[in-house]
Amino acid sequence: MGARGPKAQIMDEKDMRRTITRIAHEIVEANGGTETIALAGIVRRGKDLAELIADELEEIGGVRPPVGSLDISFYRDDVLRHIQPVLHATNIPYTVDGKDIVLVDDVLFTGRTVRGALDAIMDFGRPSTVQLVVMVDRGHRELPIRADYVGKNVPSATDEDVRVLLPKTDGTMAVEIWDMADTTDDAGKES
Repeated sequence: MGARGPKAQIMDEKDMRRTITRIAHEIVEANGGTETIALAGIVRRGKDLAELIADELEEIGGVRPPVGSLDISFYRDDVLRHIQPVLHATNIPYTVDGKDIVLVDDVLFTGRTVRGALDAIMDFGRPSTVQLVVMVDRGHRELPIRADYVGKNVPSATDEDVRVLLPKTDGTMAVEIWDMADTTDDAGKES
């Protein structure tokens, strides 16, 4: 049975762009500028979101911080449950040591993806700080992890799928809630 469609749209493109701008301003304020910042987006949509945030940071501060990508497939504590994890490239084109790393993901759910991302980033060196940006925090945490910058808190049921759609991956920009039974692709893969 194919996907029927979202049961609700939480954010449209205008809402998301405004939220990305707000988050970029919060990052600049919290870090006293952008000089020490480097972004690391969790593949897939976290990387795309990190690029959009870097664009805004450049608009605000005049300098674009470096952006890298993290594939945390083998850092997840449930990797053995996935018979064939989909692998993507990790690319950290900057020195992590001493940097204020801004880790970016689309949806914060249980916290397990973020835990894996923290392990992955530490394999590259010792950052000064690691901060977390998520477009959506949907609750239901299993680990003591919280985001420093949140686009929107979206209370949801555990049998729902919260999707952040981005232009590069999805051809549109929105945040939607789907029933898990209607999920047919990895757009709603949550962490």
